[in-house]
Amino acid sequence: MSGKGIRIEGLRKRYGSGDTAVDALKEVNMVVAPGEVVGLIGPSGSGKSTLLKCLGAVIEPSAGTMILGDETIYDKGWKVKDIRALRRDKIGFVFQAPYLIPFLDVTDNVALPPMLAGVANKEARNSALALLEALDVQHRAKAMPSQLSGGEQQRVAIARGLVNRPPVILADEPTAPLDSERALAVIKILNDMAKKFETAIIVVTHDEKIIPTFKRIYHIRDGVTYEEKGEGRAFDL
Repeated sequence: MSGKGIRIEGLRKRYGSGDTAVDALKEVNMVVAPGEVVGLIGPSGSGKSTLLKCLGAVIEPSAGTMILGDETIYDKGWKVKDIRALRRDKIGFVFQAPYLIPFLDVTDNVALPPMLAGVANKEARNSALALLEALDVQHRAKAMPSQLSGGEQQRVAIARGLVNRPPVILADEPTAPLDSERALAVIKILNDMAKKFETAIIVVTHDEKIIPTFKRIYHIRDGVTYEEKGEGRAFDL
């Protein structure tokens, strides 16, 4: 995977012990290459949320291996010293709700993650502006979140997820609140950004509008993943 992407092998997560133990993840295997967007689909209780928390280094798996880029980050325990820095610098997040900070303008919302990582304010804002331009919302750079449309807010959230150039982005139901046109626009943006920045993107979704756009899909049922080829349908925008 030439230094980027993500590989998960035999990932498991058990809550509790003894007779009350629950195996939320039993056998998860996934590979997402740089520049690729894959779908992750499963019914409620299938293990999607637990898997996303493990991939995002929010909770610790019980077994298995996670390789992020060319670095093993989990193998019988975390292999990185600073989990918070891992989440901040190597993993981007895009959620169902944009979660923009209401008292910061668009530029500062996007520039905040690199600032927190120690990047100089001017450099962080320049990076933010470049992404806003790539996402065609540069004209809203000085606007406050309350002044944006839903689609604009989600584009800003995507810019924030990309600003530290993470090898992986985890997108949790990013199109749920959007109509068909805006949902497809967001997925097209994610595909464009994945290719441009060689980012591996995993999209957790129930949204039937966007499922046909994936070339590969992972289903998760009862804590076990199954891969299938998707339609990879072209965007009609």
